[in-house]
Amino acid sequence: MLYLVADSSCDLPEELIKKYKIHIVPLVVRVDGESYRERIDITPQEFYKKMALSKELPKTSQPTPAVFAEKFKEFSNSDQILCITISSGLSGTYQSACIGKGQCGENITVFDSLAGSLGQGLQLIKAAELAESGYTLTEIVSALEKYRSKRNILILLNTLDNIVKGGRLSKIQGYLGKLLNIKVLLYGDKEGKVILQEKVRGKKKFMEIVLNEIIRLCPDMASTDFGVTHFNNPEDAEYIKKELTNKYHARKVIINEMGCTMATYAGEGGMIVSF
Repeated sequence: MLYLVADSSCDLPEELIKKYKIHIVPLVVRVDGESYRERIDITPQEFYKKMALSKELPKTSQPTPAVFAEKFKEFSNSDQILCITISSGLSGTYQSACIGKGQCGENITVFDSLAGSLGQGLQLIKAAELAESGYTLTEIVSALEKYRSKRNILILLNTLDNIVKGGRLSKIQGYLGKLLNIKVLLYGDKEGKVILQEKVRGKKKFMEIVLNEIIRLCPDMASTDFGVTHFNNPEDAEYIKKELTNKYHARKVIINEMGCTMATYAGEGGMIVSF
């Protein structure tokens, strides 16, 4: 039997985690001196409220190797375990999982999704569906490698507040960005890192550019699954889903609230579109 393990930054809806029997290891987020395990001690909405009241950007930390080892030991040594983590370019979680594996045995495979949020979550769904279809672990990993190489991730920043809090932008620059209604489009590259794609003034133009970029990157949406996560922005998430489904006949579009880890960097109104 194959057990699927993932860290909490995968941002999959709870019903899909239960459906595909995915076992979650939580990342930890720290706000105003208090630590919380993502998806266990705090909900996204509770986290959003705490972050809005905090003068400093919350800090996130990966699960320790011991936490991964504890999760791996829950399963029989005769069973196989596939652990799919957030990108090693964004977090030390992959390395922690590898060290945890070293404490447990050779029946564990750790796979770097080179993604986060539903970019990671879609890979978990694919692995689960392949396992249900009778694929071996070797075949599943091979399929995931091909899937990963073709994936795209767009990060839509509605505000520059969290970039200012994190020290990557001055308060003056952040104020000007808000004054001019500047939106930022980032791209998750194939190595799992985030790069600046475009700065856009005004929401309407921004959404047009986002949709055009999706069309450019994915001309065949009828055979593509999409994941959209949002930080207090269900309206824009539903708009993207409607456009992709009605106009371009996307095969599936999953929408969910953004978890604590991703929301820390995306900020209020931010979205992540994965496909």
